[in-house]
Amino acid sequence: MSPRKAFVANVIAGAILIALAIALWRDPGLVIRAEFAKQRMLLGARSHESMIGDHAWAWVEIDADKPDAPTIVMLHGYTGSKENWYRLARALKGRYRIVIPDLPGWGQSERKPDADYGYVAQSRRVADFLAAREVSNGAPVVLLGHSMGGGIAALTAARRPDRVARVGLLDAAGVRFADNRFGEGVLAGRNPFAVEDEASLKRYMDTVFHDRTAMPPIPWPVDRIYIAQRKRDAAFEQRVLDRIGRGDERFLPGQEAAKIEQPALLLWCRQDQVIDPSAMALYAARIPHASQVLLDGCGHMSLMERPGETAEAVVLLIERGAPAGPPADAP
Repeated sequence: MSPRKAFVANVIAGAILIALAIALWRDPGLVIRAEFAKQRMLLGARSHESMIGDHAWAWVEIDADKPDAPTIVMLHGYTGSKENWYRLARALKGRYRIVIPDLPGWGQSERKPDADYGYVAQSRRVADFLAAREVSNGAPVVLLGHSMGGGIAALTAARRPDRVARVGLLDAAGVRFADNRFGEGVLAGRNPFAVEDEASLKRYMDTVFHDRTAMPPIPWPVDRIYIAQRKRDAAFEQRVLDRIGRGDERFLPGQEAAKIEQPALLLWCRQDQVIDPSAMALYAARIPHASQVLLDGCGHMSLMERPGETAEAVVLLIERGAPAGPPADAP
């Protein structure tokens, strides 16, 4: 390369680095969004933003190999986002059409300062989301919910069976499970998921994951950006947790689950430190026809720690829809 070409190349490279530095200074979250965009492209998902009901929803869509395949809609949990489902979506890709939203208030979906983001309000919004033809193609869907999203899914399936053909509850909140450290913290008015520094980030990850090999990497500077974002969201997180963890509707999903008549799946991990596995038996008492799957060697993030086995359970829910009965060693 001639000296002149080398000079021009260095100038261009320097300009790019300066532009990137300015962009990151103005918008530190760009790093995380770029990583999510890469994951979305590798998954073959299309990104959407739709005004549905009273909020703007950010959601992704993955086509099925066959146009008449069922649609699965996946609802993330507390402090989560649609990206939590990508591993499970990869395991199910092709067989079904998959729709994964950020719930209102979370991720890239709209958040309003004075809005209610408890179970009842979110369930109504989810029902509106499922009614949108661009989401459901005009047919009832298979609704999967994890943790807080599981409580929302249970309430939606119970109250709007016209929009939910089958329902899967993964490590779902919404019942009075056996006491554990997380539950005691919530009842005491704390946010056990709060992240404000490196130590609390590690504690958060260690709480939700049992299988450390399944933890997503959080390298520098992503860790600093994520910590800063969670600190900014602290008041919002506490307000939502007070509503779903200590408010009047905290056990409403479990109570209303008795109305669920659709084929249902209950799936937990034995080492779940957040929603104790005893919750599965409580939901099963309300939904006696539900299949029950208890996985070993994983924690609260079954959808990320055991995506293959979770996908197998979802396939059985969709293809058979018949109850498998309780696991032999259910808690």
